Amino acid sequence: MKAIYLDHAATTPVHPAVVEVMTASLQETFGNPSSIHSFGRKARQELDRARTIAAQSIHAHEKDIVFTSGGTEADNLAIMGVAYHNQDKGKHIITTKIEHHATLHTVENLEKQGFEVTYLDVNEQGYLNIDDLKAALREDTILITVMMVNNETGVIQPIKEIGELLQDHPAYFHTDAVQAFGMLEIDVNELNVDLLTVSSHKINGPKGGVGFLYVQPKITLTALQHGGGEQERKRRPGTENLTAVIGFAEAIELAQAERATRYQAYQEYRDTFLQIMRDHELDFSINGEYSQRVPTIVNLSFPGANVESLLTNFDLSGVAASSGSACTAGLWSLHMY
Repeated sequence: MKAIYLDHAATTPVHPAVVEVMTASLQETFGNPSSIHSFGRKARQELDRARTIAAQSIHAHEKDIVFTSGGTEADNLAIMGVAYHNQDKGKHIITTKIEHHATLHTVENLEKQGFEVTYLDVNEQGYLNIDDLKAALREDTILITVMMVNNETGVIQPIKEIGELLQDHPAYFHTDAVQAFGMLEIDVNELNVDLLTVSSHKINGPKGGVGFLYVQPKITLTALQHGGGEQERKRRPGTENLTAVIGFAEAIELAQAERATRYQAYQEYRDTFLQIMRDHELDFSINGEYSQRVPTIVNLSFPGANVESLLTNFDLSGVAASSGSACTAGLWSLHMY
């Protein structure tokens, strides 16, 4: 029996080309990028090259890229780093109720420290209403954090419209682009975002070890860790995970080069899958059907279904899928890339 893996929004298999460059790095590039001898300089060259690749993928400058251990750390650094540094200007933060826990748990922690957080609802299609955000803005609002693509529904949020709205407000704008990166064209200048999060393991790169945070040049972050003085321009101390960074850079290049082709293929997979279910007259509905969505995530409801039993039977049949947070209501997701 051949297994079918449909949980790529949780993590993706590592691309063979990524494995190849990482293996070569482990064998050949073992110097510390902060060392001044030849081994260190070689490591620094590889780190700088990877930083340039990451920056170019979102139309940023390499100096504005901070390598982290993944999306969670990048979200934490963006949100807490901005909040701590700007708390003398205000302590109000705006986010949505559909954010990843890397964001929600971070702002909840800030609430315990005296910050005030407004949690915005989305409509029945999973889409944020710009007017709701506009109404929530205050003079003491210092940060807005809204994910670019929801990891369960695949709904694309109005990031460009939010960026335009905030042009006349001093608050900083962060977006978690973990599920969007590699699928959507991202230009931080056109979107007017100040901070943006990306994770390696969502695009066939190494998992559990590397991501990046884009930080607009005007922003000063309060570092969350203490250690090496100059690493990541004092924003994220610690010896860089060079092998993972090299693998990440390879994954980024592959994702950028194949983005249009992959997008079209995923649309065809999604449409074929849904049509087959309709042909078999299955009773289901698509959550977020009438919102703009990425084609890699299909979020379905089956009335009266026991999702845990359904997913268990799928697993026994060699199909890997995942339930969403509302699993008791018959909600499950396919992540098809």
